[in-house]
Amino acid sequence: MTPLPPIPRNALFGNPERISPQLAPDGTRLAWIAPHEGVLNVWTATPGSDDARPVTHDTNRGIRTCFWTPDGARIAYVQDVAGDENWHLYDIDPDTHDIRDLTPFEQVRTQVIGVDLDVQDRILIGLNLENKKLHDVYELRLEDGGLTRVLANPGLVAMVADSDLEVRAAIAARPDGGRTVMVRDKGGPDAPWRPLLEVGHEDSLSTVPLRFDADGARLLLTTSADANTTRLVWVRLADGEREVVAEHPRFDIVSVVGGRRTRQPQMVAFGGNRTEWHVLDPAIAGDLEALRGLDDGDLRLVSRDREDATWLIAYDHSGGPTRFYTFHRPTRTGTYLFSDRPALEDAGLTPIEPFSFTARDGLTVHGYLTFPTDRARRDLPTVVKVHGGPWTRDSWRLDSEAQWLADRGYLCVQVNFRGSTGYGKEFTNAGDREWGGRMHDDLIDGLAWVIERGYADPDRVGIYGGSYGGYAALVGAAFTPDVFRCAVDVVGPSSLATLIRGIPAYWAPTVAQMHTRVGNPETEAEFLWSRSPLSRVDDIRIPLLIVHGANDPRVKQSESEQIVAALRAKGIPHEYLVFPDEGHGMARPENRLRFYACAERFLAAHLGGRFEPEPGDGEG
Repeated sequence: MTPLPPIPRNALFGNPERISPQLAPDGTRLAWIAPHEGVLNVWTATPGSDDARPVTHDTNRGIRTCFWTPDGARIAYVQDVAGDENWHLYDIDPDTHDIRDLTPFEQVRTQVIGVDLDVQDRILIGLNLENKKLHDVYELRLEDGGLTRVLANPGLVAMVADSDLEVRAAIAARPDGGRTVMVRDKGGPDAPWRPLLEVGHEDSLSTVPLRFDADGARLLLTTSADANTTRLVWVRLADGEREVVAEHPRFDIVSVVGGRRTRQPQMVAFGGNRTEWHVLDPAIAGDLEALRGLDDGDLRLVSRDREDATWLIAYDHSGGPTRFYTFHRPTRTGTYLFSDRPALEDAGLTPIEPFSFTARDGLTVHGYLTFPTDRARRDLPTVVKVHGGPWTRDSWRLDSEAQWLADRGYLCVQVNFRGSTGYGKEFTNAGDREWGGRMHDDLIDGLAWVIERGYADPDRVGIYGGSYGGYAALVGAAFTPDVFRCAVDVVGPSSLATLIRGIPAYWAPTVAQMHTRVGNPETEAEFLWSRSPLSRVDDIRIPLLIVHGANDPRVKQSESEQIVAALRAKGIPHEYLVFPDEGHGMARPENRLRFYACAERFLAAHLGGRFEPEPGDGEG
């Protein structure tokens, strides 16, 4: 096979061309995020016209999400400072470009709690202004930006408002790592809270309140209580009676679409190897059939207008960019808008391939493989790419890192190890207290599967990941140094005890879940130390690339500093890259491109793949 030229890093990791499109409530205008003078900003246009223009002019970190205020007069977005995750909420008039900082408070984190297109004068936001651990609920008046506290938080998270924007459901964490769904009747800020559904830690990740029905008498939620996989369930507030709306025998729910005004669930998606949509409301069966014929990707409903006549749909592809369409429901016709990275349309990307294997203890584990397109599937240098979370999963969609690795000549192996979500609670809970244990064994067993089939060269394997994936990379280097030739750790913790002790204040209400699923540093310090890469630094014999953002609030920079210091003391080869203007990951494209340039040279030096030459270089 003739080698293809490397896909430019900028095409994979530079700014996307357009992302996060949103329909105005009246359906007459479209907003999205796109580069302006090299920085992501908010743009608007009239669908079908050529009047696209930027309406914000940020020159620093850029903007990544936006939404129209329910009156359609302004566009709202959030930004932090240098990755500190203390989000401010801004809005802008798209015609006058007048910008307001609606939450001008230092070291305060904003959450958007309630937005309803039928309540056009206000929205609900959460601010940890009075107590860093808890977000009180404030009514934000859209006309003048005024704030009124409507709920002093008694210790709740995941708050849900009814159709009148009154917060009436939330989650209370239990000391055992479980959670209680709390509800209250209408009656303003003094209405008392009462438990509606209590679950143990085994059902805590799946139990999430979603919305109330139109009259506020029932709460729609997801939960795996009394089942293995996540169900969609109505619970009546008056007596707790439950009605199961949808469930799948093997896979969890990943998305729910409900009627705009009826507030009834209309279709639900389950996350298998690909997304599986099931119709719940026969009235939209024709819509889903038409949408399936519009594009062969995995569809997502992104936005809709107030009349529910126009939907904005995204289609994800594992071997190409995400494509966006408007869908006119009365005629069931779609119009293509744009893709997020058109430079990748004809770049020769390879679709990811699902695979599964039996772990050493008999558990079935799933994952994805991405092969190079220009070489035989035999004895390939290989990178095990570990997802973060860990309570999430890899899915069938474009993964720029997987495509980057395959393009540079590596087989990319992604394993949805135990502890990942999507495959039922038994699979997720099998990861409890298995950080650095059986969760890592699953990665090794998945690698063994591809080696046994001749795909991977066992002498040229690296491990790479960010956050939990960065921890897994450090574990790979420290716990199984004979398996890997090198490791790349991005914002990964090196000591589980210091990780848990250093979590952000606003995570405090859910720290019991960390204690249950990972370990308690106050009572299990020795256990957590045994599962920490820092404890086994003497066993590391392979080179490492360690990367951190100086302002990371989740995994403090000290997590990297302490293992780098140990590596230096032991004379273990390593590279250490710190970004002073980043947090938990790299938001600025110049930082991303610098990292990936460093990472592909590091991998090429130790695994033998190729890299994109810099100006003045020879061939990579």
